[in-house]
Amino acid sequence: MPRANRHFIPGQIWHITHRCHKRDFLLKFDKDRRAWTQWLHEAKLRFNLVVFNWIVTSNHIHLLLLDETGQEVIPRSIQLIAGRTAQGYNQRKRRKGAFWEDRYHATAIEAGSHLLRCLIYINLNMVRAGVVIHPSEWPFGGYNEIQSSGRGGGIIAHEKLAAFTGFQSYETFKSAHNAWVNEALENGDNARQSEWSESIGVGSKTFTLWIKEKLGIRAKGRSVMKSKGDGYHLREPTPCYNNNDDYLSYQESLKFQNCYFWELYEDATG
Repeated sequence: MPRANRHFIPGQIWHITHRCHKRDFLLKFDKDRRAWTQWLHEAKLRFNLVVFNWIVTSNHIHLLLLDETGQEVIPRSIQLIAGRTAQGYNQRKRRKGAFWEDRYHATAIEAGSHLLRCLIYINLNMVRAGVVIHPSEWPFGGYNEIQSSGRGGGIIAHEKLAAFTGFQSYETFKSAHNAWVNEALENGDNARQSEWSESIGVGSKTFTLWIKEKLGIRAKGRSVMKSKGDGYHLREPTPCYNNNDDYLSYQESLKFQNCYFWELYEDATG
């Protein structure tokens, strides 16, 4: 079995994006989006995966994860979720061939305000795509669970999410999260922001420089660039491949402008 590329830094928060093979809409049926969600929950139980946010659309997914241990929890979880989802779809459709792109992209996100902005960016994915008016209307994402009571049994690590975004209580965090989402919707501040999905790291200048230093030779050719507001991101100028970012968005593609990702195993662990 091939091993995951070691292009990651343990202990970080990661925004992961992964698309279906050739940008096909292989997740267009509710049953497949539901299956992906169920396997995400299973990965949480099986590997102690720490999930801050998630969304599954018709041709790609977003995950916001905390790597607490550095023990390959994230690659093993992606292997399970993606592999079992693909297996179920191919068996039902009597289909052969790849379901996913063979690699997925990971961006390190700094805790605090940058994490909160990434969280909201993911929540607004289907609003950006014109599918729903408010993220609460899309059942295959983390918004409604984030706005729930924060009790156990779900996918999202509520208390850890509040702590890593800088709040002392989950109720305070939940109120702020709801206000930020509504403010973005009211102001029309929902444009695609490529740094969340095309960069190696997003955060303060100090954070992005630290990520670059930690990567060493793997960060050669990558530049720390100014983002919107007070943020910075680390990226390289040459794209590796293109990807759709939003559901039913045919004209805008997500350009992965770095090769900072792990390989995805085609089979799933039992």
